[in-house]
Amino acid sequence: MAERIVILGVFVADTSYRADRAPRIGETILGNSFALGPGGKGSNQAVAAAKAGGQVHFLSKLGKDPFADMALATWQQAGVTAEVSQHADQYTGAAYIFIEEATGNNAIIVCPGVAATISPADIDANAALIAGCGVFVTQLEQPMDAALRGLEIARLGGAQTILNPAPAAELTAGMLELCSFVTPNETEAEAITGISVETIDEARNSAEVLLNKGVGAAIITLGERGVLYHDNTQSVHVPAFDAGTVVETTGAGDAFNGGFAAALAEGMTPVDAVKFGNATAAISVTRPGTAPSMPSLPEIQSLLQRKQ
Repeated sequence: MAERIVILGVFVADTSYRADRAPRIGETILGNSFALGPGGKGSNQAVAAAKAGGQVHFLSKLGKDPFADMALATWQQAGVTAEVSQHADQYTGAAYIFIEEATGNNAIIVCPGVAATISPADIDANAALIAGCGVFVTQLEQPMDAALRGLEIARLGGAQTILNPAPAAELTAGMLELCSFVTPNETEAEAITGISVETIDEARNSAEVLLNKGVGAAIITLGERGVLYHDNTQSVHVPAFDAGTVVETTGAGDAFNGGFAAALAEGMTPVDAVKFGNATAAISVTRPGTAPSMPSLPEIQSLLQRKQ
């Protein structure tokens, strides 16, 4: 039986604007389209993991407003168990997402709302859930001390721990030593290690620095170039899958992390779990949106079988 996955993170309502280019300061331009949908790295990862077959519990905070209603409906539809508190005096998070029409590339501003108040005490209140899970995942959209406490409890409980260090930030001392896996993209890897990541070899050098900082394994996501998996015994470049025309890359990293967590919980080896995460991400970028773009388990399995 698959192990339980606990994901600590933030829900935000994504307000997505597509335009030919971003406006300059003081400038107003006409966009091509607008969409409102569910987002937030942790929430997206929870949806991705659940749709990929995982037994997922999501820890967070919400307001009591229409965006909170959207969050609860999204999790229910995806099969995510919500371990959240609601607070009428504060707002549910929101994000501004600009999408460049020609490329699908994006720029994002996140306002976490009440989720910015998640504290170590909130984590301790869910200690039994975290300590009993098989895979624990967190990111850096909620406060750092809460993420650190979650990693501590999960590690003590024997879980495999995943830190997606996004958005890039200076990490608390000792945090990386609690991570079975750390999953930065090129920019985040450079922020942590000081090594520019523009080639596979540079990614490998950056990954080695992460291992020297105490990480069990470094997994550097490289966009269309795939993923580098690096631990003390092997260094494997896993190419990206081609699942069709790229529509939007906004949720790709979250799709990868959710798929990777689901695969680990099923007992896959880390490298096979990376391939599974790659397939999850490849399908997600062929669709608009973040949480709505996450593929189902049969879709992921079908792509993996076609690409074998």
